[in-house]
Amino acid sequence: MAFDFREWFTALGNVGGRYFILASVSFIIFYKLFPKHFISIKIQKSFPRKKNYYRDIAYSTVSILIFATVAYLCFRTLRPYNHINYGEIGNPYWYGLSFVWMFFLHDFYFYWSHRAMHSKLLFKKVHLVHHKSTNPTPWTSYAFHPLEAIIEAGIAPLVAFTLPVHRSAFFIFMLFQIVYNVYGHLGYELYPKNFTKTWLGKWINTGTAHNQHHKNFVGNYGLYTLIWDRMFGTIRPDYEETFEKIRSSQG
Repeated sequence: MAFDFREWFTALGNVGGRYFILASVSFIIFYKLFPKHFISIKIQKSFPRKKNYYRDIAYSTVSILIFATVAYLCFRTLRPYNHINYGEIGNPYWYGLSFVWMFFLHDFYFYWSHRAMHSKLLFKKVHLVHHKSTNPTPWTSYAFHPLEAIIEAGIAPLVAFTLPVHRSAFFIFMLFQIVYNVYGHLGYELYPKNFTKTWLGKWINTGTAHNQHHKNFVGNYGLYTLIWDRMFGTIRPDYEETFEKIRSSQG
């Protein structure tokens, strides 16, 4: 099948558009317009230097090119072989359950690939680029070494070649993942006080948890949830205390 530049540019527009709109809007609100207004919920009170923003944007741009290419290969070149449904939505129950499937598949995949990238073999060569932002911002969300970007993009073929998923469901899920990714790197804690003490909050990953990971490099490897961190003993022991300290400072 011949390479279709129009299809590739469509994928690029979808991936890049989601990222740059969400990252830029959140950055403008929290870092340019109202940083003093939200300072009480800022996880690390200091702000990165401009060179950190530029570095993250540059690496993010490369990552977006890689993500778009992987998406093109999965959904265009290999379309006859994938399990993506391009027709009618069909069974509404499966349509809803497919989000649950993609959520936990991505969460599980990210946790273990993330832990693998913290190994001595891969950290300096692959993952260190992302960790240069010890005080992350929205621009850090896609700031990956090209090899890490390929690993991160692995969720696309995992979804496309496993259980059937409607194309629109996948698109919505990808929108959700970048929203949560930007929140995780925002540098501000948006969940309310005592959230980690609730039955649900105990298992949900927060901006505080991921910010601790960027600052300390160890522990809190999860994406959407803390299920695997708690199950495999990689949750930071000071996580809940740090979360409550940040949220308590608001009042």
